[in-house]
Amino acid sequence: MIIHNLDPVFIDLGFFQIKWYSISYILGITLGWVYASKIIKNKKYLNKSVNLTDFDDLIIYIIIGLVLGGRLGYVVFYNLNYYIHDIAEVFKLWKGGMSFHGGLAGVIFTTYIFAKMRKKQFFRFTDIVSCVAPIGIFFGRIANFINGELVGKESSLPWAVVFPEYGNFARHPSQIYEALLEGVVLFILINFLAIKKDLLYKNGIISGIFLILYSSLRIISEIFRTPDAHIGYIYNYLSVGTLLSILTLFFGLIIVFISINNE
Repeated sequence: MIIHNLDPVFIDLGFFQIKWYSISYILGITLGWVYASKIIKNKKYLNKSVNLTDFDDLIIYIIIGLVLGGRLGYVVFYNLNYYIHDIAEVFKLWKGGMSFHGGLAGVIFTTYIFAKMRKKQFFRFTDIVSCVAPIGIFFGRIANFINGELVGKESSLPWAVVFPEYGNFARHPSQIYEALLEGVVLFILINFLAIKKDLLYKNGIISGIFLILYSSLRIISEIFRTPDAHIGYIYNYLSVGTLLSILTLFFGLIIVFISINNE
């Protein structure tokens, strides 16, 4: 049994703090950017109308979509009743509260706007983003563990962790499970299919597969994760994360079906 005693603050200067959660965003975006550049430099992919300048310019749109979408997604999907009575709290990002599915929707929206502005094919960008997204997800889940949030269900396993703020019961380190499944495993699978199997060069298929794989792995992760106390389970079985993942799984299947039939 492990006792969680990690400090969510990386650097505390008194008047200013740098938290691990912020570091995770910076690392995820930076390493994702580097890896995306490596993919784009492949001449085979450059022939598909995406270049480094396009993607470099897209990054700011991705950051905006990720932050705004993630925050609004959390407000709408997880705590609307609280925020609707205190709108000012919506803008206090430093207090935490981000939704992956909201961030996903935000990135999709801003990427679509960017593609329209540049008169480029939307899926050419989202296919690349799908290859690098697991990097950011991995660091985000590690930061969740450091913060001692999104804790797992009670467990007696040797690697179970006690999160003091949630009582003296040992719990599944569900954040680590998610980092491994939605980060490491997803990265290996999506890049194997994209690069080794050449699916990256088929417009939209990798974007759809990403949604399918992420959603499936997230649904598995939710089995070990404690649902939000103020929401609980819907119909006694499904968490909000599971319901949203079922929805994205459905959209992923549609995208793959359409992409295959358009080949």
